[in-house]
Amino acid sequence: MKFVSKPIFFVKVVFFIYYLMILSIFFLVVSMYKRYYPVKGVPCIEKENGLTDNHITLLDIRDYNEIATGSVPNSMNIPYAYLKRFYQEIPHHKIHVIASDKLELNLGLRFLKRKGFEITSYELTKCRCNNKYKKGVLNYGIR
Repeated sequence: MKFVSKPIFFVKVVFFIYYLMILSIFFLVVSMYKRYYPVKGVPCIEKENGLTDNHITLLDIRDYNEIATGSVPNSMNIPYAYLKRFYQEIPHHKIHVIASDKLELNLGLRFLKRKGFEITSYELTKCRCNNKYKKGVLNYGIR
């Protein structure tokens, strides 16, 4: 009897370890998707060249240190770290998001869309838009 129970226990432990590995890989893939995969349907538009609608809210989700180096006039400054706390202050108009990098942009866009905001465009301060849709996952402006 003792010899029979040891292999069964070993098999249960091995299946439990495989289950934990698969579960952790799943959560890792979901986390990577949220952070690095671009939000579809939101084009990159520079506010100087492409924004013609006066009813668009400019939302700057950059960190306060980056806002201090170059603030955008007539924009709401709510860093991504504070969006969960202060998203109620954002008017429910069309929104143009200003972010410093793609990671901050993806997380901010996903959060705002989940809360029901209409995101019309975005702008990255570290790289300029060329107002063209590019093909591929790593380039933004995918439809």
